[in-house]
Amino acid sequence: MSTLVARPVPARRSNDQRHALVAVAHVRLMMLMLLIAAGFLLVIGRIALLGLFGGPAGAATLAINPVVRGDILDRNGQPLARTIEAWTIGVRPGDVLGDRQELAGRLAGLMPEHDSAWYLDRLTMKAKFTYLDKHASPAMVNQVHALGEPGIVFAREPERLYPQSTMAAHVLGYIGPTGTDPKILGRAGVERAFEQRLTDPTRRGDAIDLSIDARVQGAMESELSRAMVMFQARAATGLVLDVRTGEVIAMASLPVYNPNKLTGTTSDALRNNVTQSVYELGSTFKPITMATAIQTGTITSMARRFDATAPLKVGSYTIHDERGDPKRWLNIPETLIYSSNVATARIADEIGKDKLSAMFTAMGFGERPSIELRERAGPIWPRYWGRTTVMTTAYGHGIAVTPLHLANAYATMVNGGIWRPTTLLKVAPGQAAAGRRVLSEQTSARMRQLLRLVCLYGTGRKGDAPGYRVGGKTGTAEAASNGGYDHHRNVATFVAAFPMDAPRYVVLAMLDSPLGTKETGGWKTAAWNAAPVVGRVIARTGAILGVMPDTRREVNLADLQPMLSLVAGAKPPTGGEEQ
Repeated sequence: MSTLVARPVPARRSNDQRHALVAVAHVRLMMLMLLIAAGFLLVIGRIALLGLFGGPAGAATLAINPVVRGDILDRNGQPLARTIEAWTIGVRPGDVLGDRQELAGRLAGLMPEHDSAWYLDRLTMKAKFTYLDKHASPAMVNQVHALGEPGIVFAREPERLYPQSTMAAHVLGYIGPTGTDPKILGRAGVERAFEQRLTDPTRRGDAIDLSIDARVQGAMESELSRAMVMFQARAATGLVLDVRTGEVIAMASLPVYNPNKLTGTTSDALRNNVTQSVYELGSTFKPITMATAIQTGTITSMARRFDATAPLKVGSYTIHDERGDPKRWLNIPETLIYSSNVATARIADEIGKDKLSAMFTAMGFGERPSIELRERAGPIWPRYWGRTTVMTTAYGHGIAVTPLHLANAYATMVNGGIWRPTTLLKVAPGQAAAGRRVLSEQTSARMRQLLRLVCLYGTGRKGDAPGYRVGGKTGTAEAASNGGYDHHRNVATFVAAFPMDAPRYVVLAMLDSPLGTKETGGWKTAAWNAAPVVGRVIARTGAILGVMPDTRREVNLADLQPMLSLVAGAKPPTGGEEQ
């Protein structure tokens, strides 16, 4: 019987197995490390991509409209519109993990612009993505991020910012999608008029320098707002125009809107009444009629008198003056000082339709106002120039134009007789448009005298600003309504220029449907409401515009002064030096 003896395993074989096991372990460890490294690289790469190109899912504006719009500056380099990187907060409703009702309440607590019902609606909608806030501050982003909800996402996107809020809103306009097209475009104002220039990739970074002066714009808006509230007007407009270059220094339309946030803005607020609304501007047309009479030779002597002793009957129509006006024969200065409809109508009757309508055409009244904005209204022009039409349009009834039309006509009357297109772009020295001659230098000089007299002795006295030698004309006309006139509403306008011995600027203020007050004795005419606005704007901005007040200077009125013997208070003004 044999005995089995166990043989020992060779040491070499045991070592080989051990090495094999270690090698396998090393391979597995390397594979694991590679997988971990790949995961880290994937995460880091994703973060980098999001940092460079990322945005919330569904944020179509990034992919569709990546062009950064150029800045818009005032004439002194003050930013009025610019593009910045802004934080947005959005949500992917399908990715929300928490209780939506509770989350909606917490969001409403952090962002009280909307209530919890509004946020709950966004959290439960079927869309893949929706915004919760497009203008979030970094602090707000941190607070919402702390909620820990993975369905809420954050991104930085280009945002159009209007740092002056509502200032010059109708000049600047706003941007947004058009209809069903999500592409962001300029929708109004300069943003629309200069869309191509603002978004041209070859001019990225180039700003547009406007003619607007933010300081003057602010003063105009402030004074208009004050008057609009005081007289409970429906709307108000204001303009400051450089008479030598056609530059618009200020343009205001009330009610106004905030282009940073258009939600809830009414169509009335979006409307630029300076260029989009036409009005019968009443007696402000009378100086234009006088200029026509002088230019055409219809009137050769300022002393010539016209019968204003009684209302003037023309067919079935009767033209009359206001109560209290002198019922006597009036010379040319007196006709404007007393703002006589009757005397003006008689002058227009002698001018005739051909010459008067030709002057209105030369002043630009026959077409849309000349300016870069796309929002411009055409005039309401008489279909038939009969005798009555000629007489009534002479004092601003039966013809409707925009306030910009009127301001440009006054610039023409006082700047030496040259009509120029108006512009919202800053004009370099010596680069003003050539324009066209409408009036002679002599006619323009005479109109400066006559307009100054209105502010010294007539309805424009409350529009005078001490030391600035203001000349202008008031106009109060019944507001058009349903094809006729609303006898309970009027449009009150005062348009003036200063300084009248060397005109630099035209200033216009208009109130739509103002009411009388205790302070005005119930009067709601332009002499009581619009004229003071212009006077205060000139007093506040004259020095800013480079015109220093000087109470020792005055327009030379020596040849007209003897004709004012019957005008109350018509004494020679202080000074007399023509400069």
